[in-house]
Amino acid sequence: MFLTEAWKDYEVLDTGDGEKLERWGSVILRRPDPQVIWPKRKGDMWRQADGWYHRSDRGGGEWEFKKRLPEKWVVEYRGLRFYVRPTGFKHTGLFPEQAANWDWMEGLIRSAGRPISVLNLFGYTGGATMACARAGARVTHVDAAKGMMQWAGENRALNGLDETRFRWIVDDAGKFVAREERRGNRYDAILMDPPSYGRGPGGEVWKLENELYGLVTGCAAILSDTPLFFLINSYTTGLQPAVLTNILLRALPRGHVDSQELVLPVTAGGVLPCGASGRWTPAP
Repeated sequence: MFLTEAWKDYEVLDTGDGEKLERWGSVILRRPDPQVIWPKRKGDMWRQADGWYHRSDRGGGEWEFKKRLPEKWVVEYRGLRFYVRPTGFKHTGLFPEQAANWDWMEGLIRSAGRPISVLNLFGYTGGATMACARAGARVTHVDAAKGMMQWAGENRALNGLDETRFRWIVDDAGKFVAREERRGNRYDAILMDPPSYGRGPGGEVWKLENELYGLVTGCAAILSDTPLFFLINSYTTGLQPAVLTNILLRALPRGHVDSQELVLPVTAGGVLPCGASGRWTPAP
């Protein structure tokens, strides 16, 4: 398992009955999680929630707040700072379990001893982008949602990172990769966090099981001659780490692959499963 244990501003307090109780700085939020099929351990603790996201039977849902929360607030991880806020889709703009991957990527970039160019596909609000840039890489950040791109830009400014280290692209990931191949552009490291289902800015339909292998092979064509790493994240229920391993072994040059579950420790006991990551590094 890829376990993240170094958070100070984030904590999973308890889980149970289809929900998770989390502390984001000084704010406690209660959110649904379909993988949590066991009972709560600390029932009285759940009354501390400042916000509770209720899922609707018709899809989506809405927040119920016990008190007025800031429009956004800041959480920090090992010196990296991020804005978080409750969104209409239950998310907060950050996936804390990804810190395990941020540490891994930062370590590789810092030890490379050369300039590194990174491509972050489905970059969201830029957690991985900030980590890679802080380590010294130049990052091309691609996302189809303008709102997420703006949020990532706010995180860049919050961390005081040099704007010249970033290239911001609002585009469909597959189309962008194809154009980069035609242009002859190459990257030393590529990471992606594709959704299970989504639409691009032009209405393009994305289904992970149909598109992932083709996207990875397309990305393989734009890896540099001295690649550093390739990372796939998946939050699709039922997609096992072994699936990511098979894709990476078949689509990329010879190398080492480590695919495992992403998990977060739970203060009340146990761990919370949070998807899977597949990590590729080149053969020596």
